[in-house]
Amino acid sequence: MKLITIIPAYNEALDIKNVSKEALKYSDVLVVDDGSYDETYRLAEESGAMVVKHPKNMGKGAAIKTGLKIGLEKGYDVFVVLDGDGQHDPFYIPALTAAIDGAGIVIGSRFIGGVPENMPLQRKVSNALTTHLIKYMTGYTLTDSQSGFRVISKDAAKLFLDISYDDYVYESEMIHRASKNDLVIREAPISCRYGHEKSYITWINVLHYISFILKLILRKIKNRVTL
Repeated sequence: MKLITIIPAYNEALDIKNVSKEALKYSDVLVVDDGSYDETYRLAEESGAMVVKHPKNMGKGAAIKTGLKIGLEKGYDVFVVLDGDGQHDPFYIPALTAAIDGAGIVIGSRFIGGVPENMPLQRKVSNALTTHLIKYMTGYTLTDSQSGFRVISKDAAKLFLDISYDDYVYESEMIHRASKNDLVIREAPISCRYGHEKSYITWINVLHYISFILKLILRKIKNRVTL
């Protein structure tokens, strides 16, 4: 099994070197610098990771797609995706990759075993709402549909290259695309570190996500009516 960890990063100079070095203990690493204007690119290179850079900020989804495309071109079989801000501990890479056998996606869940006490309230609420909506849309019974710590099989990665979304909606559309192709999705427990991490989610992103959900709901209702 040829494994690579993809780290989408935007202005993550504070953490990217350490995150990359930790991930390198378990796999090859590709950092996709999504148009950062700080020292993210240089520090990622210093960690020993492969690094590519978008000429401008394109969105987390676009960065993941770039990573998957390069990984497929280089012949990797399994793709780990984790954030570059230090929230995700690369220590969990072996446990998540061990669960990929026969699955399209393994999601690192922060909620298996209970709600994490250190998670900000708004994240708890948004994840609960989104996860219930995703269950309704796709039939997957998940606990943490919004987790960005994921493992993706080669066959699944090929299906996700042409997803049109470039922002945070991409990760939810990934689950929707998986359901349309009858892929197995599993979850495995992780812990998450919260503190100085930044959020680049704007009101435009929120409205875009609401639009995405409404489209899926209308499509599902239409399919039920036509049946």
